[in-house]
Amino acid sequence: MPYLANENRYEKMTYNYCGKSGLKLPAISIGLWHNFGGVDTLSNARKILRKAFDLGITHFDLANNYGPPAGSAEETMGILLKKDFKPYRDQLIISSKAGYYMWPGPYGEWGSRKYLISSLNQSLKRMGLEYVDIFYHHRPDPNTPLEETIGALKDIVRQGKALYVGISNYNAKQSKKAAEIADKMGIKLLLNQYNYSLFDRWSEEDELLTTLKQLGMGSIIYSPLAQGLLTDKYLKKIPDDSRAAKATGYLKKDSITDEKIAKASQLNEIAADRGQSLSQMALAWILDQDVSSVLVGASKVEQIIENAAALNKVSFTNEELAAIEAILAE
Repeated sequence: MPYLANENRYEKMTYNYCGKSGLKLPAISIGLWHNFGGVDTLSNARKILRKAFDLGITHFDLANNYGPPAGSAEETMGILLKKDFKPYRDQLIISSKAGYYMWPGPYGEWGSRKYLISSLNQSLKRMGLEYVDIFYHHRPDPNTPLEETIGALKDIVRQGKALYVGISNYNAKQSKKAAEIADKMGIKLLLNQYNYSLFDRWSEEDELLTTLKQLGMGSIIYSPLAQGLLTDKYLKKIPDDSRAAKATGYLKKDSITDEKIAKASQLNEIAADRGQSLSQMALAWILDQDVSSVLVGASKVEQIIENAAALNKVSFTNEELAAIEAILAE
């Protein structure tokens, strides 16, 4: 049976503008960092993305090195675009990135013009696309002149290979410099994609969100659930199918400390009083700060359903915010 998207998919999702642009992103976006690679099950990936789109999640976020193996998440996306989402291409925001290691030799990572344009060409081929909606430089390059990196992004837009461009993992000072160079070149940086969560507050100390607002850029957040620590998954023990249980996972067992489990348990009590799961409250807490979107991962359809339901209650009382901060300050 051909896939027919839910006719009511746009009714419950919230869509936010990205900075001073005309582009809206769903408040909840889905990232294909994990669970969509060549080592994963295509049928499960298909179910997750179908359900995401049925819930109004129009933004699918990738990078050249997502997998494993590197590149295979984009290949999965290409298969599913052909099988399911081709009729809906103009209703989707598909993004990719380049910056981390992708192939051997001096041209396979960082921020040179050679690498960025070559990598995007490869990404487009893997996904069977003529363009991506958003293309990011994935991390700052300490050696390549920023003018070269931004110039490559400008030419990528000019060539029609991306509709918008952005940056990822840039701090406030780096974002400001990149935006200034882009303005001089006559191009706008749409977004900065960076990590932020109740457990990871570096961007607050850096005043990154405030800086991006001043620059007219949007914020899109990855790892809003601290790689799963802000879910009920680790409140009792490390599940066998969790990221922490996998030797190759990004979340290591030694990251799941007694202190974090204790804090997560207390936060879970506040979430329960709000009528939410811990993960829903963690997402709502970020969305309440006027970001463009939060990126969630999923290994099961049920996780997408639960995360999307975070939008049912995004606002917080002063008492709830104070209670949350008291727990995190302990």
